[in-house]
Amino acid sequence: MDAAQQEATARARELQRNWYGEPLGALFRKLIDDLGLNQARLAGVLGLSAPMLSQLMSGQRAKIGNPAVVQRVQLLQDLAGQVADGSVSAAEATERMEEIKKSQGGSVLSTATQTTSSSGAPTVKRVVREIQSLLRSVAAAGDIIDAADTLAPTHPELAEFLRVYGAGRTSDAVTHYQSHQS
Repeated sequence: MDAAQQEATARARELQRNWYGEPLGALFRKLIDDLGLNQARLAGVLGLSAPMLSQLMSGQRAKIGNPAVVQRVQLLQDLAGQVADGSVSAAEATERMEEIKKSQGGSVLSTATQTTSSSGAPTVKRVVREIQSLLRSVAAAGDIIDAADTLAPTHPELAEFLRVYGAGRTSDAVTHYQSHQS
Protein backbone atom coordinates (compact mmCIF):
# COMPACT_ATOMS: atom_id res chain seq x y z
CA MET A 1 0.00 0.00 0.00
CA ASP A 2 1.50 3.35 -1.02
CA ALA A 3 1.53 6.50 1.13
CA ALA A 4 -1.56 7.98 -0.55
CA GLN A 5 -3.57 4.80 0.09
CA GLN A 6 -2.40 4.69 3.70
CA GLU A 7 -3.43 8.31 4.17
CA ALA A 8 -6.86 7.67 2.60
CA THR A 9 -7.37 4.65 4.85
CA ALA A 10 -6.36 6.60 7.96
CA ARG A 11 -8.77 9.39 6.99
CA ALA A 12 -11.60 6.90 6.41
CA ARG A 13 -10.99 5.30 9.81
CA GLU A 14 -11.01 8.72 11.48
CA LEU A 15 -14.30 9.54 9.78
CA GLN A 16 -15.69 6.20 10.97
CA ARG A 17 -14.57 7.03 14.52
CA ASN A 18 -16.43 10.36 14.28
CA TRP A 19 -19.57 8.85 12.75
CA TYR A 20 -19.81 5.50 14.54
CA GLY A 21 -17.71 5.97 17.70
CA GLU A 22 -14.91 3.66 16.50
CA PRO A 23 -13.48 2.34 13.24
CA LEU A 24 -15.85 -0.12 11.61
CA GLY A 25 -13.15 -2.80 11.47
CA ALA A 26 -13.00 -2.86 15.28
CA LEU A 27 -16.78 -2.63 15.64
CA PHE A 28 -17.43 -5.47 13.17
CA ARG A 29 -14.70 -7.68 14.70
CA LYS A 30 -16.37 -7.28 18.11
CA LEU A 31 -19.71 -8.35 16.63
CA ILE A 32 -18.08 -11.32 14.90
CA ASP A 33 -16.41 -12.42 18.16
CA ASP A 34 -19.33 -11.69 20.50
CA LEU A 35 -21.99 -13.33 18.32
CA GLY A 36 -19.87 -16.20 16.96
CA LEU A 37 -20.19 -15.12 13.34
CA ASN A 38 -17.88 -15.07 10.37
CA GLN A 39 -17.59 -12.12 7.97
CA ALA A 40 -19.90 -13.67 5.38
CA ARG A 41 -22.63 -14.31 7.97
CA LEU A 42 -22.27 -10.80 9.40
CA ALA A 43 -22.53 -9.32 5.91
CA GLY A 44 -25.69 -11.35 5.31
CA VAL A 45 -27.35 -10.24 8.55
CA LEU A 46 -26.48 -6.61 7.87
CA GLY A 47 -27.66 -6.76 4.27
CA LEU A 48 -24.24 -5.92 2.81
CA SER A 49 -22.22 -7.77 0.23
CA ALA A 50 -19.11 -9.49 1.59
CA PRO A 51 -16.84 -7.19 -0.48
CA MET A 52 -18.61 -4.08 0.89
CA LEU A 53 -18.19 -5.33 4.47
CA SER A 54 -14.51 -5.97 3.76
CA GLN A 55 -14.07 -2.46 2.32
CA LEU A 56 -15.71 -0.89 5.37
CA MET A 57 -13.59 -2.99 7.75
CA SER A 58 -10.34 -2.18 5.99
CA GLY A 59 -11.05 1.54 5.67
CA GLN A 60 -11.29 1.50 1.88
CA ARG A 61 -14.79 2.92 2.37
CA ALA A 62 -15.72 5.22 5.22
CA LYS A 63 -19.51 5.37 5.41
CA ILE A 64 -22.38 2.94 5.54
CA GLY A 65 -24.72 4.46 2.97
CA ASN A 66 -27.93 2.69 3.96
CA PRO A 67 -29.60 3.85 7.21
CA ALA A 68 -31.28 0.43 7.58
CA VAL A 69 -27.82 -1.18 7.72
CA VAL A 70 -26.74 1.31 10.40
CA GLN A 71 -29.83 0.38 12.40
CA ARG A 72 -29.03 -3.34 12.00
CA VAL A 73 -25.50 -2.68 13.30
CA GLN A 74 -27.01 -1.02 16.38
CA LEU A 75 -29.43 -3.89 16.90
CA LEU A 76 -26.56 -6.39 16.67
CA GLN A 77 -24.52 -4.36 19.18
CA ASP A 78 -27.43 -4.47 21.60
CA LEU A 79 -27.88 -8.20 21.00
CA ALA A 80 -24.17 -8.82 21.60
CA GLY A 81 -24.48 -6.99 24.93
CA GLN A 82 -27.42 -9.17 25.92
CA VAL A 83 -25.54 -12.34 24.99
CA ALA A 84 -22.55 -11.12 27.03
CA ASP A 85 -24.65 -10.42 30.12
CA GLY A 86 -26.46 -13.77 29.80
CA SER A 87 -29.95 -12.36 29.28
CA VAL A 88 -30.12 -13.93 25.79
CA SER A 89 -29.05 -17.49 24.96
CA ALA A 90 -27.05 -18.42 21.87
CA ALA A 91 -30.13 -20.08 20.33
CA GLU A 92 -32.23 -16.99 21.01
CA ALA A 93 -29.49 -14.79 19.54
CA THR A 94 -29.53 -16.82 16.31
CA GLU A 95 -33.29 -16.35 16.10
CA ARG A 96 -33.01 -12.61 16.75
CA MET A 97 -30.31 -12.26 14.11
CA GLU A 98 -32.78 -13.63 11.56
CA GLU A 99 -35.31 -10.98 12.66
CA ILE A 100 -32.64 -8.28 12.43
CA LYS A 101 -31.70 -9.48 8.95
CA LYS A 102 -35.33 -9.04 7.83
CA SER A 103 -35.73 -5.59 9.42
CA GLN A 104 -36.09 -2.76 6.94
CA GLY A 105 -35.02 0.07 9.21
CA GLY A 106 -37.78 2.63 9.28
CA SER A 107 -38.52 4.89 12.20
CA VAL A 108 -35.57 5.77 14.40
CA LEU A 109 -37.60 4.73 17.43
CA SER A 110 -39.21 1.68 15.84
CA THR A 111 -40.65 -0.72 18.41
CA ALA A 112 -40.69 -3.80 16.16
CA THR A 113 -37.11 -4.87 16.84
CA GLN A 114 -36.14 -2.50 19.63
CA THR A 115 -34.13 -3.77 22.57
CA THR A 116 -35.98 -3.41 25.84
CA SER A 117 -35.26 -3.89 29.50
CA SER A 118 -37.10 -6.46 31.59
CA SER A 119 -39.74 -3.81 32.35
CA GLY A 120 -40.47 -3.46 28.63
CA ALA A 121 -38.94 0.03 28.38
CA PRO A 122 -36.17 0.78 25.87
CA THR A 123 -32.73 0.56 27.44
CA VAL A 124 -30.88 3.84 27.99
CA LYS A 125 -28.05 2.66 25.75
CA ARG A 126 -30.51 1.83 22.96
CA VAL A 127 -32.17 5.26 23.12
CA VAL A 128 -28.78 7.00 23.24
CA ARG A 129 -27.62 5.07 20.18
CA GLU A 130 -30.79 5.95 18.30
CA ILE A 131 -30.35 9.66 19.12
CA GLN A 132 -26.71 9.45 18.01
CA SER A 133 -27.68 7.67 14.80
CA LEU A 134 -30.27 10.30 13.99
CA LEU A 135 -27.87 13.19 14.63
CA ARG A 136 -25.00 11.52 12.78
CA SER A 137 -27.19 10.72 9.80
CA VAL A 138 -27.52 14.45 9.10
CA ALA A 139 -24.07 15.73 10.12
CA ALA A 140 -20.55 14.63 10.97
CA ALA A 141 -19.31 14.97 14.55
CA GLY A 142 -17.22 18.04 13.68
CA ASP A 143 -20.24 19.78 12.20
CA ILE A 144 -22.31 18.93 15.28
CA ILE A 145 -19.61 20.42 17.53
CA ASP A 146 -19.53 23.57 15.35
CA ALA A 147 -23.33 23.85 15.73
CA ALA A 148 -23.00 23.38 19.50
CA ASP A 149 -20.38 26.14 19.68
CA THR A 150 -22.70 28.46 17.75
CA LEU A 151 -25.64 27.68 20.04
CA ALA A 152 -23.70 27.78 23.33
CA PRO A 153 -24.09 31.52 24.14
CA THR A 154 -27.88 31.51 23.79
CA HIS A 155 -28.82 27.82 24.30
CA PRO A 156 -26.22 26.20 26.58
CA GLU A 157 -28.36 23.14 27.38
CA LEU A 158 -28.91 22.37 23.70
CA ALA A 159 -25.20 22.88 23.00
CA GLU A 160 -24.30 20.42 25.76
CA PHE A 161 -26.83 17.92 24.39
CA LEU A 162 -25.32 18.14 20.91
CA ARG A 163 -21.77 17.72 22.21
CA VAL A 164 -22.59 14.73 24.40
CA TYR A 165 -25.14 12.91 22.25
CA GLY A 166 -24.21 14.04 18.76
CA ALA A 167 -20.43 14.00 18.86
CA GLY A 168 -19.56 11.97 21.95
CA ARG A 169 -19.12 8.29 22.65
CA THR A 170 -22.14 6.15 23.52
CA SER A 171 -20.76 5.21 26.95
CA ASP A 172 -20.18 8.88 27.84
CA ALA A 173 -23.70 9.81 26.75
CA VAL A 174 -25.22 6.97 28.82
CA THR A 175 -23.23 8.14 31.87
CA HIS A 176 -24.31 11.73 31.23
CA TYR A 177 -27.98 10.69 31.00
CA GLN A 178 -27.79 8.60 34.16
CA SER A 179 -26.08 11.38 36.13
CA HIS A 180 -28.89 13.77 35.21
CA GLN A 181 -31.62 11.33 36.33
CA SER A 182 -30.63 11.40 40.01
